[in-house]
Amino acid sequence: MTAPGRVGESPNRVGGIGRVTGAQQYLADLRVDALHAKLVTLDVARARIRGVDASAALALPGVRLVMTAADLPQPVPRFGPQREDRPVLATGETTYHGEPVALVVADTKDLAERAAALVRVDHEPLPAVFTLEGALAPDAPLVQDPATRPGDPLAHTNVLKEHRVGWGDVDAEAAHAHVTVEGTWTFPMVTQFAIEPHAFMAAPDGDGIAVWSTIQHPNWLQRVIAGMLRMPLSKVRVYAPDPGGGFGGKQHAKYEPAVAFAALRLGRPVRLVLTLEETFQAVRRAACETRVRAGLAQDGRILFLDIAADYLIGAYTDIADRVVGKGSYPAAGPYNVAAVRILARSVLSHTVPSTAFRGFGNPQVNWAVESALDEGARALGMDPLALRLRNLARRGDRFIPFDTPCDGDWADVVRVAAERAGWGTPLPDGHGRGIAFGIKSGPTTGLSYSIVRLLADGSVVVYAGTSDMGQGARTVLAQVAAHELGVPLDWVTVVMGDTAIVPYDQQTSASRSTVLMGNAVLDACRKVQAQLAAMAARLHGVDEAGVSVDAGVVRLPDGRELTPLEVLKPGLGRLGGELTGVGESRKDAEPDHPLGGAPAFFEFNCTVIEAHVDEETGDITIDRHVTASDVGKALNPLQVRMQDEGAAIMGLGHTLMEQYLFDDTGRIRNLGAIDYRIPTSMDLPISLESEAVEHEDGPGPYGAKGMSEGALLCVAPAVAAAVQQATGATIRALPLSPERVWHALQARRADAR
Repeated sequence: MTAPGRVGESPNRVGGIGRVTGAQQYLADLRVDALHAKLVTLDVARARIRGVDASAALALPGVRLVMTAADLPQPVPRFGPQREDRPVLATGETTYHGEPVALVVADTKDLAERAAALVRVDHEPLPAVFTLEGALAPDAPLVQDPATRPGDPLAHTNVLKEHRVGWGDVDAEAAHAHVTVEGTWTFPMVTQFAIEPHAFMAAPDGDGIAVWSTIQHPNWLQRVIAGMLRMPLSKVRVYAPDPGGGFGGKQHAKYEPAVAFAALRLGRPVRLVLTLEETFQAVRRAACETRVRAGLAQDGRILFLDIAADYLIGAYTDIADRVVGKGSYPAAGPYNVAAVRILARSVLSHTVPSTAFRGFGNPQVNWAVESALDEGARALGMDPLALRLRNLARRGDRFIPFDTPCDGDWADVVRVAAERAGWGTPLPDGHGRGIAFGIKSGPTTGLSYSIVRLLADGSVVVYAGTSDMGQGARTVLAQVAAHELGVPLDWVTVVMGDTAIVPYDQQTSASRSTVLMGNAVLDACRKVQAQLAAMAARLHGVDEAGVSVDAGVVRLPDGRELTPLEVLKPGLGRLGGELTGVGESRKDAEPDHPLGGAPAFFEFNCTVIEAHVDEETGDITIDRHVTASDVGKALNPLQVRMQDEGAAIMGLGHTLMEQYLFDDTGRIRNLGAIDYRIPTSMDLPISLESEAVEHEDGPGPYGAKGMSEGALLCVAPAVAAAVQQATGATIRALPLSPERVWHALQARRADAR
């Protein structure tokens, strides 16, 4: 039996046909006799709620419910992955533009929308802060009531938390610096813009409840709903159909609690599907302002980095403070630096709560630090690649002294990228070339279980709690099972997305699935192999210790080789049956570690950009975009390349065009696809090239590491460096929109006069 689709090959994607033909059933497509819900919001950033009049809406035939905070248990339940500070519905006041005041439920979607428009909310607009400057002002209105932060010395400010990391003596090293670069770099507020908007559904389920959600962490959602409804976990069933994109924005609960309360109250299924505009008001990435002081020796050594980053996280914590802490932790980059001081602050504001986003807080600070290194290289008259290589950590270096050592041959990745991009070769007139390195800490904790069943005919079923949101987890996990058990890929079925069927998985994030869930599937397969070995020994009357099973081949002590099916059929006999393995992959917490655990691996990337600028319009053209990543082992090379290229293009979004725009009261003015620009085929690089560097040195199956975030980390500084070389204009604010670039060019010309 041949086994196409084994590890290291690039077979057709599992479930890919359904995705490209439209046959895949997303949550909004499920045929369920459900009532339809619609949010009631205010067109204001912050307002005191004086009263809600739902009489006109309730007078419409077919309107079943208008639920406000007053209809919920009192005090209104709150939830959140880090702090339980977010109410199910706004209570007392709204704290950001788009926060729901009520939930309308009706027989049809159109009727729900019509009824929601008839709900009258008596409200008083209140002063709001929606910029870092405004939120940090001494007289700024507080976003959260200090009473909700007992014992917190920062409770009477809008700073939720401060994160400090460092080593060495920055001030002592500063005295020896030949060049010191200082500056402030700003990163915009952007949204994940998944193709499938957020959707939620809930229904009574016997003496429990069933919840459907476009969620990355179904087991986490199960805990939230169980706690809020005071039900045992066994009575809360979460269905998580493969979402159409997530990028971190679908990690944690948003409106599932409200829909669950409505469904239980009505005794009927209730479904809420957000519009794209409403999704913009549900999730986004934290904006950031980063101040960097960098000191360099004459030979290019980085003597110190002093970094202060303020992240604008929004009205509620969600997972944002973890983003700030973990994202800023490796802010000094993949370099050996004698002294580092990092201060990162989570700053509350009357804006949409920020969430996880591909890169998890790293692109914000990487943009600033890599740009500062470029300015330092120019001041030294040194090649920016040479400066970086002078300081780049080598395998085993503890570049963060109290953390996981450098776990890859990162210089090899750089060599591949630089050679592919033609670094050092002449450029056409008006063109520039920039380079940047990026690093991200992998998962710091993890727990994944998997069940693998080898059926009587040799086919395989894999149960895994990972969410496949487009990253190809189904395919990779199927490949591991096909490789280990010697079956064709299309003989493997991967079951996901139902907490009543699949075993526990902590979460789908931090590029962990291939490593942690992959190891759990591998462990389960190895346990099935052990049973096959025992069965073969019994059938052939040989010592079990002399039987081995590897990559779908059963080897007997006398040298004979059998397929698993040749053992399985006679071994199971006429009664049939199956062999079952339960696999586990665990990375325990480390309470004394600043992040709660050392990274399982690092994602490292080198990006090289060649670009030119139309100096009359400020428009940037990316002529060549080369991205190279340390992946350990590419279990599916095509998927690895596609993930890296997708991340690279996403990085071009916040680099060149994406940003939330606010009016002077804090309302978002560019909701939706028409007014909010993302890269299209017209904005892609003329040449986009990706390389996966493999040394089989990762902690995952066959030496794999997590990937797909790295290629996004350092796009912005590489593009800005290319623009600077092409035009002489140094720009410290993103996005590098034509308008911003044009103004920088005018300023450069004025300075030259």
